[in-house]
Amino acid sequence: MKLAIVILNWNGIELLKKFLKPLLTYNNENEIYVIDNNSSDDSINYIKSNFPTIKIIENPKNYGYAKGYNEGLKKINADILCLLNNDVEVTQNWINPIMNEFKNNSTTAAIQPKILNHKNKDYFDYAGAAGGFIDCLGYPYCDGRIYNIIEKDNKQYDYNKDIFWASGACLFIRKEVFINLNGFDESYFNHMEEIDLCWRILKSGFKIKYVYKSKVFHVGGATLEYNNPKKTFYNFRNSLFTITKNTEKNLFVKLFFKMIVDGLIGIYFLLTFKFLHLLAIIKAHFAFYVQIPRLIKQRHQTNSNLNDFESTFLITKYFKLKFVKFFSN
Repeated sequence: MKLAIVILNWNGIELLKKFLKPLLTYNNENEIYVIDNNSSDDSINYIKSNFPTIKIIENPKNYGYAKGYNEGLKKINADILCLLNNDVEVTQNWINPIMNEFKNNSTTAAIQPKILNHKNKDYFDYAGAAGGFIDCLGYPYCDGRIYNIIEKDNKQYDYNKDIFWASGACLFIRKEVFINLNGFDESYFNHMEEIDLCWRILKSGFKIKYVYKSKVFHVGGATLEYNNPKKTFYNFRNSLFTITKNTEKNLFVKLFFKMIVDGLIGIYFLLTFKFLHLLAIIKAHFAFYVQIPRLIKQRHQTNSNLNDFESTFLITKYFKLKFVKFFSN
C-alpha cells in the first residue's frame, strides 16, 4: 500500500523549519507533499532550497483547510493519505502501526494516532487527543479532552479502538474513500470538516480507528489561535452545519436544544466581557440560517447505512459515562 504524507501550509515557514526535519527522519521513504495555500512568506523557496525531495503543489489562493486539501489531493497518487498539519512533530515508528491496521482491516477507512500537546508533552492535545466522539447535540469531545479539560497521559487510553471522528491534525485516510465521499465540504473553510467527513464515512459502513502505538505532538492554534473570535465563528457555524447535514432523526429537536446551549454560552461570553466571541456566535447562527436550504438538500442526498437513533444513543451513553467519570475524580 502506497502512503503519501501531505502537509497543508499557509505562511507557515517557521513551523516548516521546526517540523520538516523530524518528519524526514521518521518517514520510511514515503513521498511527502506540501500543498501551499498561496503563502506570502518564503515557505516555497525554503522547502525547495532545504528539502528538494519534498514535492510542492501550489494553490492559486488561500482556500482554507477543506478546499485546500480537496484541490491538492487531486494531484497525488496514493492508496493512503496522511493529512498532517504543519504544526505537528512526528516521532519514531509513527507510521507502521497505522499502516498495519489498514492492511489487516479492509473496513477501516480512517485512523488517527495518539495526539499529545507539544508544549506539555505529558498531556493530551485539544485537537484529537485519544480519539474523537460527539454528543447528542453535536458538540465534539475526545478521550483525553472533554471541552477545555485536558487529561494527563497516564496510558489510560493505550489500546486501539473505534472512534467517531479522527483529528484533522493528523488524519490517515484511504484515498478511494475520500474521493468517493467527495472529500471535505468546502463550505466549512476551516474547523470541523474532518468531523463531517468522518460522520459520512461511518454512514458508508466503514470504521474509524484510534491507534495508540503511533504518537505525535501538536502545537495547536498555530494558524488560528484558540482564543481568536474567527475560530469561535467557524466552530459554532460548522457544528450547526454538521448536525444538520448528518442527523437523520429528531433533527429539529436537536437544533432547538443546541441553540439554547449556544445561547447560554453566548451569555457566558457576555458576562465575561468577551464581546467579540459573543458576536461570533451571533454571526455563526445567521450564516447557518442562510445555508439551511443547501444543508437540507445535502442531508437528503446522503445515503445512510447507519441507524441514527442507535448512533445517538451510543454516543449519548458514552458522553454520560465520561461526564460522571470526570466529576467523580
